[in-house]
Amino acid sequence: MISHQAARLLADTPAIAEAHFRAEAEPYDALLRPDGYLNLGTAENRLLWDLLRDRLAALPPMAEATARYAPLHGTDVLRERIADLLSATCRTPLDAEDLVVISGATGALDAIASVLCDPGEAIVVPAPYYGAFDTDLGGRSGARILPAPLSPEDGFRLTADAVDRALKEARSRGTTVRAVALSSPSNPIGEVHPPEVLAELLRVVREHDVDLVSDEIYAHAVFGDRAFTSAADPAVNPHWAERTHVVWGFAKDFGLPGLKTGVLHTRAPRVRDAARAMAYFAPVSTATQGTLAGLLADPAWVASFLAAGRTRLASSYGHLVALLDAHGIPYAPAEAGFSVWLDLRRWLPGTDFEAERLLWRGLFETAKVSILPGGAFRSPQPGWFRLCHTVDAPLVAEAVRRIAAHLGPADVPAAPAGEDLAAPLPRTPNGRRP
Repeated sequence: MISHQAARLLADTPAIAEAHFRAEAEPYDALLRPDGYLNLGTAENRLLWDLLRDRLAALPPMAEATARYAPLHGTDVLRERIADLLSATCRTPLDAEDLVVISGATGALDAIASVLCDPGEAIVVPAPYYGAFDTDLGGRSGARILPAPLSPEDGFRLTADAVDRALKEARSRGTTVRAVALSSPSNPIGEVHPPEVLAELLRVVREHDVDLVSDEIYAHAVFGDRAFTSAADPAVNPHWAERTHVVWGFAKDFGLPGLKTGVLHTRAPRVRDAARAMAYFAPVSTATQGTLAGLLADPAWVASFLAAGRTRLASSYGHLVALLDAHGIPYAPAEAGFSVWLDLRRWLPGTDFEAERLLWRGLFETAKVSILPGGAFRSPQPGWFRLCHTVDAPLVAEAVRRIAAHLGPADVPAAPAGEDLAAPLPRTPNGRRP
């Protein structure tokens, strides 16, 4: 017998995690497993290890101090070095005392949602949004996630009006809304939100007297022409700084998802203290914190590394979209992040999300390419898919070739013959932020 909350968490295993673990169990290899899976569904940057390997190897080995207890919300030295890095990113001085280091950005999102919301209260999120937000923000807090649908007509770009409508509709139904949450840059769209849009969003949030949670885990993964603007930047947020909470981590910008280290920044003292208490349940090991503090010890190396990462992202993105263009597969242009939002609407064998699921299953089971359907990201419209490109270029090329071959002419349903498409994928252990 398990609790109702445990049963709910088991029932909500993200499709992201299910597809990831199955594809990783049988990976494609041109020589050893040519019929293996190509995993382009996981937002994991595998382009950086050669830049990290020597730097990590040169760090001092674990000492007695890093085998002992440390403050559960983060060591002083790690928080100070993160504050230095993010102060430049946010274009405002950040106090290390306002940072809470916790196990992954998932842990940071879970903490801020649990601090802000009682069970049944709501968080509005522009949609499509990162698929695990439902679990990260609502899994333990009991918060309800209310999508604010964005328009496919302009590529699902963020608008304050969409958020304003969702807030008004929620209030008209008697729902208590505590916060608006968004990913910035956006996941899955890859949009770098313009400063004027962020300023207007903050005006709406302030008018409705709710907090803003900005997941900025891709803050340094911008390769387009528009510079990143943080929600904490005083240029767009002169009045709501204490009600704005920023999440960041080492998984994306530094390509270190396995180290499970996230950060919450908040200027609200009671929120900060409550989040520190939440960190008791999800601390980062002292040894891991020592490694990351050493990684950040040389600001010149950090700047060079992040710049090289952006260059590689731009090259990887350019390689992917050239392939998509050559095969006639449309997409929404991206400016940041690891993925591209594919428009496969004309290949759907129907007009609803069931048709989208059928196409996804066909691509996964027959073409053996893992990309993720828009329904997993609460897309307001079926037919959109997220494809992640930050793996070796030959793997991306093979995946796009398979996708194009499977899609075929736009008027031919793309479903695998002889498959039981109603059967769900086998369950796997619940994953986080793949």
